[in-house]
Amino acid sequence: MNPSRPGAQPTCCAPARPPIDAPAVTRSTTARADPHVIQTPIPLAGGEFSMGDPFGEGYPTDGETPTHPVRLAPFAVDPTAVTNTEFAAFVAATGHTTDAERYGSSAVFHLVVAAAEKDVLGQATGAPWWLAVRGADWNHPEGPRSDLTGRLDHPVVHVSYDDAQAYCRWAGKRLLTEAEWEYAARGGHHGRRFVWGDDLVPNGEHRCNIWQGHFPTTNTLEDGHLTTAPARSFEPNDYGLWNLAGNVWEWCNDWFSPYYYKRSPAENPLGAPFGQARAMRGGSYLCHASYCHRYRVAARSSNTPNSSAGNLGFRCARDLTT
Repeated sequence: MNPSRPGAQPTCCAPARPPIDAPAVTRSTTARADPHVIQTPIPLAGGEFSMGDPFGEGYPTDGETPTHPVRLAPFAVDPTAVTNTEFAAFVAATGHTTDAERYGSSAVFHLVVAAAEKDVLGQATGAPWWLAVRGADWNHPEGPRSDLTGRLDHPVVHVSYDDAQAYCRWAGKRLLTEAEWEYAARGGHHGRRFVWGDDLVPNGEHRCNIWQGHFPTTNTLEDGHLTTAPARSFEPNDYGLWNLAGNVWEWCNDWFSPYYYKRSPAENPLGAPFGQARAMRGGSYLCHASYCHRYRVAARSSNTPNSSAGNLGFRCARDLTT
């Protein structure tokens, strides 16, 4: 699919879980986070920037236009997405059960499934490279025959929006708004196509973990990774933030609407007042210009709050008092 064509759906990025019944769970968290485990956020001054796609390259159904001025209050943001080490500490402290565990399955990319045939439950509609795998969760990213060996410093995956919110409560933090995410990703620069500039591979150097080759069957691994990379891979942006393009999608706090930019307030926009899906930003290791050009800094996507997949994580923020 050409990136400028309409019709790309969130399923290609991370498949949506249908609204089916699952055992009830209490999301409140009373345990306190160990400050030696969680990240120290980087303070950002806030201010005005131009939000949206100035190149006209986005999917029309994603609503990346019109570009519009946004003014943000100061806030702080974690240098990386939440890692497996951090999430493991949260689970150990709280006993939290993720949505993937409660539902009994999660979405795994077809080339990396580590499960018995009986545990592969089917393909995602419209995206056959996604397989529902019984026993896939944050601690078993490819299925029950996988684990986190060698990946404790990678971003946690198979976490839903609701799981991310539970972690944030434990850590004394929150999710970023979409506007905060884009401001942070731009790193103080205006009008760039990517986090680092306008060229995807400047001087032949890969700057993010996305797909190379022919999607979804052949990844030439030119950037060194088939699935997740360590959370501190490549180079940070000029705010000291890592992997804001590719690697894993990051949940934002906003309800998603493709029409929101047409009526978004200029001061500290919070997203649509209601909706069916929450915003996601940044793209993932599966993004490729042939079908999902969403590793651009203005790109947007969304998914239902109970959905999880092997390329879906999150990053935390915190308010700053002035």
